[in-house]
Amino acid sequence: MKYLDKAGISKIFIIIFHVVGFIGFSIPDYHDFFLSFVPYHLLLMAAILMANQKEYNRNFWVAFIFVYLSGYLIEVVGVATGAIFGVYHYGETLGIKFLDVPLLIGINWVIIIFSVGAILKKHFKHQRTVKSLVGAAILVGLDFLIEPVAVRFDYWAWENSEIPLQNFTAWFFIVFVLLRTYYELDFRKSNPVAFTMVVCQFLFFLGLNLTIA
Repeated sequence: MKYLDKAGISKIFIIIFHVVGFIGFSIPDYHDFFLSFVPYHLLLMAAILMANQKEYNRNFWVAFIFVYLSGYLIEVVGVATGAIFGVYHYGETLGIKFLDVPLLIGINWVIIIFSVGAILKKHFKHQRTVKSLVGAAILVGLDFLIEPVAVRFDYWAWENSEIPLQNFTAWFFIVFVLLRTYYELDFRKSNPVAFTMVVCQFLFFLGLNLTIA
């Protein structure tokens, strides 16, 4: 039997951790236990994704830092003003906060931008704007699934418990800008685990939506 390479092992880890997380989130008696591991899960997924990048040149790190800081600072402004996504605040699930925003939220932006960016790399050749628009639409769809789960498990909470349309509109434009910048920076964007990462996230949040409905 042919041995598994790094990408193959990484895909297995991604699938296992999402399946285990889904089971844990689905059983009320284990909610608190599994919620305490959410920050570590995000860090692990980011580490796996980055470990499978094909290149780590200067532009890669510029993209990484740009996406992290942009995502984090947009959230800081969003929480402080309510002017970007709507009025919301973060709970305790995502871990340590600075300026009322979890430091890990920037890592989440890195995971979704680098994953979808890598998937769409081979499509719409030389049409960076089209790639970015398609990627933004995909991630708004993911956010649509994330929101009810996030509210249920204290990731964040919305004013009057209503998720505003403004949130999804803002997500679309922010993701578009982040992806457009990602594609402008010249580094090898291939990542063999990106598709597995995105599919697992979609299935994880879709499954939880059906479970907690």
